[in-house]
Amino acid sequence: MMSRKIALVMALGALGPQLAAAQAPAPAPDPRVEVSSRIPGTRPDQLRPTPMPGVYELTRGTDIAFVSTDGKYAITGDMIVLATDDNITETHRREIRVRMLAAIPESEMLIFGPPDAKYTVTVFTDVDCGYCRKLHSQMAEYNRLGVRVRYLLYPRTEPGTSSWIKAEQVWCAPDRKDALTRAKLGQELKNKPCAGNPVARFRALGQDFNLQGTPDIVLANGEMFGGYVPPDELLQHLNGLQHH
Repeated sequence: MMSRKIALVMALGALGPQLAAAQAPAPAPDPRVEVSSRIPGTRPDQLRPTPMPGVYELTRGTDIAFVSTDGKYAITGDMIVLATDDNITETHRREIRVRMLAAIPESEMLIFGPPDAKYTVTVFTDVDCGYCRKLHSQMAEYNRLGVRVRYLLYPRTEPGTSSWIKAEQVWCAPDRKDALTRAKLGQELKNKPCAGNPVARFRALGQDFNLQGTPDIVLANGEMFGGYVPPDELLQHLNGLQHH
């Protein structure tokens, strides 16, 4: 017969994992939960601590502000490390842009240039915008210099307006790239808008990027140029990034 002592040892052994779990300390509470509870409409995942004590970064899209942990104050502007002149806000903003663009399949973009081009940029474009048309008229030169352009259709006007309808027509055309070129030349497109086009989604994305106009050029590192940049100047900037 098993002795009481041996039976007790075996019982304790079986309970070991349960006792260890019971004695394990509870995980520390996420301080972002408490801070977000003090700011209406804010989620914990929109907050992250900053190097400045008592201040959190609040991110909505690529809009970044700073809030006090007591929820009483908000600060707009960029946070810069004075010792190094590093703009940590813009660095985070670029990371967000890269992540948001990576979620868009290239099948939803209008791409001009070979897949093995040295550089790839993403451009929010409006069919009727003058500088968008100028950029597109120089597409062969961008491509010759090794710059591949991925377009996202971004009408500057509201749904139902002429520019919006043209953007939908471009997307719904049998040959989207040809339709975009013809539309930017002022030619009338005959096909009708179709269901399931991404124009409204790209418009919302552009608003998350806080676009102020078109064209808007986003580099592979998330840096953004609000406006037209000539092919040679864009190439010079891209080459400079490689040497940093």
